[in-house]
Amino acid sequence: MNSSRHSSLSHSLFSSNKATKIFLVVLTSLLFVIPLGNLLIPVDSAFHIPNYLVGLLGKYLCFALLALSVDLIWGFCGILSLGHGAFFAIGGYAIGMHLMRVIGPRGVYGDPVLPDFMVFLNWTELPWFWLGFDMFWFSCLMVLAAPGLLAFIFGWFAFRSKVSGVYFSIISQAMTYALMLAFFRNDMGFGGNNGLTDFKDVLGFDLQSNETRAVLFCLSGVALLIGFFICRLIVFSKIGKLLIAIRDAEPRARFIGYKTETYKVFLFTFSAILAGIAGGLYVPQVGIINPSEFSPLKSIEIVVWVALGGRGTLYGAAAGAISVNALKSYFTAIAPEIWLFLLGGLFVLVTIFMPKGLMGIQFNRLIQKKQAAIISEKNAP
Repeated sequence: MNSSRHSSLSHSLFSSNKATKIFLVVLTSLLFVIPLGNLLIPVDSAFHIPNYLVGLLGKYLCFALLALSVDLIWGFCGILSLGHGAFFAIGGYAIGMHLMRVIGPRGVYGDPVLPDFMVFLNWTELPWFWLGFDMFWFSCLMVLAAPGLLAFIFGWFAFRSKVSGVYFSIISQAMTYALMLAFFRNDMGFGGNNGLTDFKDVLGFDLQSNETRAVLFCLSGVALLIGFFICRLIVFSKIGKLLIAIRDAEPRARFIGYKTETYKVFLFTFSAILAGIAGGLYVPQVGIINPSEFSPLKSIEIVVWVALGGRGTLYGAAAGAISVNALKSYFTAIAPEIWLFLLGGLFVLVTIFMPKGLMGIQFNRLIQKKQAAIISEKNAP
């Protein structure tokens, strides 16, 4: 009874969390302030938002969506994935392949069909898996389908085999490492070590124009908002309660008749799709995608964002991703040789002294206040 009461308390409190409202207000405000400050305010004004900042903040929003996908499975279902960087990279490659196809004869070698790297490697025809990527709608579909299908197959075998905990983390990391090695190969047809780059435009709009950058920034923010609300919808539904039960006591959930592996495969697949969308929005803004995005270190860094921001809060994961990457941009400029030490030290300190993360502190305080209010009401005459 006490456990169910605490679960209901957490649920009602989280739904009206002030930190969530603040996060949404700030994010919504940025979607208006940043593009308008860049496009409408004169360059010589102190209030002008520079072009580089629009692209940088757009990249941070993509990382926030990626962190959200990890928090959904780790914070609410206990699945610690160290391979979500793979889904992010696959989504990025899906859009990158489209951007390479639409370059056409404007490439260095002027081939109307083959991307430059294929001409350089003496390829004579386009591989079958590149067919269809000249169509934008097909590429967008692959942003969803490719990471989703990989996650479904991987999760189906892993969860049906009752792989969980640290063992799942290890094999998910092995998956992304294997993909990294594969994509480094020139004969894979994805640009090898250099990856895909030198993009020109998307849907006829120049990727270097201020207007296009502003639109991509807004799309990243809207995707983050939609992803956030869908995750909340899942978490606060009956499925969400079951996912938390699986996280806290999976054998009990299985004992009373639930096929826990089915729910875990569903959530893992959905989170991979979110990561793929983040990658698809990331690539046009940074102008490159290469196998380094598959690096296991990248996936570990995502987990650090979530842990520092606040696991199991959603808004904390997004805020953690934005904050850590902002600090990374700052410290890699002034002290690049010590940045990783600072990040590692921060992660250790937060893990030891604030296991709920920076945002989790406020969440715990609100829970304690609400509990105290309930106790006071019961003790009142």
